[in-house]
Amino acid sequence: MAELLAPAGNIESLDAAIGEGADAVYLGLKSFNARLRTTNFAWNQFEAAVNSLHRQNKKIYVTVNTVSEERDLERLYRFLSYLNKIGPDGLIVQDFAVIRMCQEFFPELELHASTQMNVASASAANLLSKEGFKRVVLARELGLEEIRDIKSKTNAELEVFVHGALCVSESGLCLFSSFLGGKSANRGMCTQACRRFYTAEVPGGMDQGYYFSPCDLQLIDKMPDLLDAGVESFKIEGRMKSAEYVGSVVSAYRYVMDHYQENKKEAVAAAKRMLSTDFARNKTSYWYNFKSVNEGIDNAGELILNPKQAGGTGIYLGKIDMTRPGPQDFKMALLKGGAYDPDPGDSIRLHKKDDTGRESHKVRFLDLDDKGNRWIDIPAGFSQGDSVYLLQTKSMSKRYPHVLPNDIGKYSHQPGDEQLPILDLTAVGKNELNYFPEGVYIQVSSIEDIFVVQAGHPVRVILELNSTTIPDLVKQKTVLPLSKKQIILSLDPFCPAGIEAETEKTIAELIEIGFKTFIANNIAHIQMLKGKGVNVIAGPYLYTFNRWAVSWLENQNIGAFVSPYENSRHNLEEVYDPQFRQRVLVPIFAYPALFRMRFKLPKAYDFTFFSDKEEVNFKVNSTPDGSFVMPETPFSIIDKADFLASNGFKRVLIDFSKTRVQKTHFKQVYQALLKKQILPGTSRFNWKDGFYSPEKLENYRAADERRQKTEKLKKAGRDFGGKGRGTLNGRGSHSYNAKTSGSKGHGTPKGKGRR
Repeated sequence: MAELLAPAGNIESLDAAIGEGADAVYLGLKSFNARLRTTNFAWNQFEAAVNSLHRQNKKIYVTVNTVSEERDLERLYRFLSYLNKIGPDGLIVQDFAVIRMCQEFFPELELHASTQMNVASASAANLLSKEGFKRVVLARELGLEEIRDIKSKTNAELEVFVHGALCVSESGLCLFSSFLGGKSANRGMCTQACRRFYTAEVPGGMDQGYYFSPCDLQLIDKMPDLLDAGVESFKIEGRMKSAEYVGSVVSAYRYVMDHYQENKKEAVAAAKRMLSTDFARNKTSYWYNFKSVNEGIDNAGELILNPKQAGGTGIYLGKIDMTRPGPQDFKMALLKGGAYDPDPGDSIRLHKKDDTGRESHKVRFLDLDDKGNRWIDIPAGFSQGDSVYLLQTKSMSKRYPHVLPNDIGKYSHQPGDEQLPILDLTAVGKNELNYFPEGVYIQVSSIEDIFVVQAGHPVRVILELNSTTIPDLVKQKTVLPLSKKQIILSLDPFCPAGIEAETEKTIAELIEIGFKTFIANNIAHIQMLKGKGVNVIAGPYLYTFNRWAVSWLENQNIGAFVSPYENSRHNLEEVYDPQFRQRVLVPIFAYPALFRMRFKLPKAYDFTFFSDKEEVNFKVNSTPDGSFVMPETPFSIIDKADFLASNGFKRVLIDFSKTRVQKTHFKQVYQALLKKQILPGTSRFNWKDGFYSPEKLENYRAADERRQKTEKLKKAGRDFGGKGRGTLNGRGSHSYNAKTSGSKGHGTPKGKGRR
């Protein structure tokens, strides 16, 4: 029997989901989940929820769907050990490190592949099934026929999103938020760059709009087909939505699932009426109405994007015009510009004008002043100019039985202080990396560009496989200026079912004519390349932010790795001890794709360049392979190449993907490499500061307080004659080793290298 799976961003949403008939819920705890900005559950609440739901024969899944840096691993290990004791019904995971740790230490934990893993084909589903996964959450950029095809070729359970917010970028491949300030979507810190207001350079002037803010998914009328296709679980998005929203959406999908076999048309119509109070964005069926992949690529953009649609959710209530103190220490606000006046009991959503925060809130107080103005309470942190939207009215609210018991004092388990056993990567064998020599690698997206970059005498050229390069290579139209041994072929990170067979055929043809080294960027590629007698390099989209993820890929017979674009120097050095650094290719220049979209942009998008309100510039490229947003300012640490080499990273990548290589630009980049110069007008991305981290900010704040205290003591010392009282030196009274423990615990060494 198919499962209806609902979000539980907080206790009230948990009650609403179960009260309206969800078979299972998914939720996050305080770390390692992709919705860190929502409330999430405390340890005792989660433990109580597991016990209560199991008594009702309901299931509960935990999101562990972010990537972990090396410094996170001990904490991750303790978190998994805690979950192993509590016993949820499954873990929704993204990081290969979680797979590797569960295989080694917690085989009882059931694994589900997160949509962030970008599973879009039977090849990927089958590899994960062999690795112990029970279920895969399919990428949202798939059509009905593709889902049917995957189901017919795999024994893994399929979970499909059917309702809620969409990401404009292909699942798990968005780098935009991370590029803007280290708040990575892969770390649960997405600032939703897709929802922002942009200014575009169009013919004749400038235009503005929410160009990349997608509509919300609604597949209520596709449910009968998906049920008949054999999908095991139907997922509703919304861990940051109100309980009223969760309840109304669950009730509609529950009704269709229970009644579609009696009368399909009437069941769908009744469910649509139930969804009429969903005050979210306009709805789309996205990829579910196309007869072919090409038709979808040509037309899906028109269905998902609406530049006039505000990035917010719900009915627009206006902006905060004024604020003042209210009762019980609440902050009160006066709204202006909307067409509806909220009442106590209504659920609203507030968006900061600078896009730094969004929060749902239930109105508690209403105050009419002498002029008849209506003041409502709002959460702390919001102020004049912030936008407000209506999510649900009080009349839609329902009271549900509580899932959690009144007294949860007996639930007291928390992660312990276990130490993660040491893990060493596999030592490099003699002649093992002949295909992966030291030196400069250059990546391009066209065969013409190989002729330009060969002037730099790279040890290898990486050529992207796309709709332009594949026919030329397979039919050998162009006489290449380099041997096939010197060319590495890079596979596209999105590998959907609609092109799976074609991709496998292309790989076989390319191997047949002599290409022997490939970069895999999707789990499906690993499966496709197995047993083919070729060299496989893990690309930057097979995220290797820690050594346990590297170890899992080693177990797939992969021996070389391209560092992710988001990586930092400190983390790179932590992951790879010096004796393993010859396995790594480090990007030192790139225009990283910030959004990767499986469709051409709508015809009305007559622009290439656009900017945000901070006047940061970007460019978009719409192609037969989809659309790509890239920064106008490239990432560059090209001046660090010698430093990297001196530290054992002697393979570096200059990446011109998705751009046409101009001779003058290439010369400028290559001269900077030779002269060890900083390229002007470039970004360091996360190389220096790493990912944004609240803990890191707290450490900085504490360090600043210590510095200020030291300065005061120094000043006091000067005031008392300079040496009257001893002063602290700039580093304080203690010296700390900056190296984190990572996987360097003192437990029994297990799982060294390949299993």
